[in-house]
Amino acid sequence: MLFDGLRFRHWRTELRADGIVLLTLDRADAPVNAISQAVLDELELIVERIAIEPPKAVVIHSAKPGGFAPGADVKEFQSFDAKGRIDDVLRRGQSIYNKLASLPLPTVAAVHGHCMGGGAELALACRHRVASNAADTRIALPEIKLGIYPGWGGSVRLPRMIGAPAAMDLMLTGRSVSAKAALALGLVDKLAEPSLLLDVAIEVAGRRPQRPFKTQALAWASNIWIARQVLAPMLVKQVARKARKEHYPAPFVLIETWKRSGGGMSALLKAEAKSVAKLAKTPTARNLVRVFFLHDRLKGLGGKDRGDKAGGIEHVHVIGAGVMGGDIAAWCAYKGFDVTLQDREMRYIEPALQRADALYAKKVKDETRRTQIRARLQADVGGAGVARAQLVIEAIFEDLQAKQALLDGIEPQLQPEAIVTSNTSSIPLAKLGEKLLQPGRFAGLHYFNPVAMMPLVEIVRHPGIAPATEQRLAAFCRAIDKLPLPVAGSPGFLVNRILIPYMVEAMQAFSEGIPAQAIDKAALKFGMPMGPVELVDTVGLDVAASIGKILGEFLGLQMPTGLESKLTANQRGRKDGQGFYKWENGKAIKQPLPVGYRIPDDLEDRLILPMLNEAVAALHEGVVDDADLLDAGVIFGTGFAPFRGGPVAHIRSVGTDALLAKLQALRSTYGERFAPRAGWDNPALRG
Repeated sequence: MLFDGLRFRHWRTELRADGIVLLTLDRADAPVNAISQAVLDELELIVERIAIEPPKAVVIHSAKPGGFAPGADVKEFQSFDAKGRIDDVLRRGQSIYNKLASLPLPTVAAVHGHCMGGGAELALACRHRVASNAADTRIALPEIKLGIYPGWGGSVRLPRMIGAPAAMDLMLTGRSVSAKAALALGLVDKLAEPSLLLDVAIEVAGRRPQRPFKTQALAWASNIWIARQVLAPMLVKQVARKARKEHYPAPFVLIETWKRSGGGMSALLKAEAKSVAKLAKTPTARNLVRVFFLHDRLKGLGGKDRGDKAGGIEHVHVIGAGVMGGDIAAWCAYKGFDVTLQDREMRYIEPALQRADALYAKKVKDETRRTQIRARLQADVGGAGVARAQLVIEAIFEDLQAKQALLDGIEPQLQPEAIVTSNTSSIPLAKLGEKLLQPGRFAGLHYFNPVAMMPLVEIVRHPGIAPATEQRLAAFCRAIDKLPLPVAGSPGFLVNRILIPYMVEAMQAFSEGIPAQAIDKAALKFGMPMGPVELVDTVGLDVAASIGKILGEFLGLQMPTGLESKLTANQRGRKDGQGFYKWENGKAIKQPLPVGYRIPDDLEDRLILPMLNEAVAALHEGVVDDADLLDAGVIFGTGFAPFRGGPVAHIRSVGTDALLAKLQALRSTYGERFAPRAGWDNPALRG
């Protein structure tokens, strides 16, 4: 028999009566099929045995209900990096997949659910791919998000399969595609109903379909030498508009390697392995791998109980239909919850419902599903939904007395196990809930604007919060596809506390005559996703002034002059079409800097060091539980340069002594606002 004498932990083998071999991937020690070295070792033995006694065909599929394979085992990848063995791992993975690709018989991958990274490369090494047409089937090569690119042959095979332009789009963005989109691209050969996936894959294996000649010809033409020389500069221009080469080298290296590499499969794989191995050893890749694990840790805070993944919450009642409240309500309905939205009059709720309609039109193409989602969101002027909800979210204007009165009024109406929360951005939770009879069921649930785009939600603690309340809220955040971050209830919590010094210093620099464009340019050079002046315009000068006033007192900062005149003139930023910048079609109009203008040498330090200084103080005061959670919160809450790994990781990289020296230099020039905060002696800052 074909596999006599061989026993596997992660693979099941079956030789069917029709001569087709079924290989079932079912990693024994994990809930998903992350491609580990043990999985690859067994696959190599299987492929070598098949090469000796070739069956009629081979079909590879997954026994895991969640999907085919999520990619390489990143923890293992990280350990091999630490041991200096990345080169070996890449060459070995390439070799095994190439042995599979070289089998002289039909090989078919039957894909369902997630098929990512090294899992997608496994599918690419097969001659044919059949995908389940279920909504959760997604295929991607997202390695660029880890600071590398596909290194087990994916960057070589994909352009030659679907053409260089489409392949580069997938690899340079890391975006996933649905089964239907994958079929249109030529990434899969056929779709199947989930229940028939394996049957269809077996049928394809027996039929041996040929790819259309036109598809093959176009793919070939886009990879010849002259095409690579023409397309590569165009791709570089596209990437450079979104990322700096010094910050994120991987996309530029991918393009350059593809541009200059020719010859047979052996030469192409060698070039791929060499450049990916070099990228894997860069600080950017190591920091992005760290961010990957930080993301997983935040997800894990939501718990793993699949039976109650929403924390027992089915109905959400939101009070306050302004931009934040209305958008929170719309998002919760989009994610499957029944939602009632309350405000004083219907005319205040109608704009929120209109924004919800626009969101659903953008997110959901199927009209029937869109109608179902919209039906879950109901206007509720009278507030009847309070008594039906398991979660109430207060999202009215930032006023302590008004919020207290509202919370006191609704508490008697709540169900016995209902949670009541506030979306306050700066008011201490202990003050807000000091009159509540059951403070254990009260917490902060702080979203960020725009709600549909920002991934983080701060779960704000106070001394009386019940542990079960925090756990249920974390589970609810995961159910609406947000990352929960528990934080202390001190002013500004974590994200706003760290952002405000950055924004205040930008306003101070502007008041000194430094152009807004220069200020933003300095921040972008550091790696921030948006300059602080544009950020103030985006959140609104009125909001920035309100939060700045509250946090300014707490942090010992004084808001610089310049905001009052703009507020008086109704120039609040993006929403008014005018702030520090003029805004058109949602974009800031930035004039070029004056000819000969030189950005001050210390401007970047003036903007970034206040953030680092406040991060140190927040860690010292226990605003979050540890340094990793601080980095996670600041990255996912502010977009802080992911390639730097977060404020604490950046401090470790530069060194506390060097940063303290810079702070002292700024202090001597600009004043006490740059005085080092308590906590710089924390061992966590030294790794």
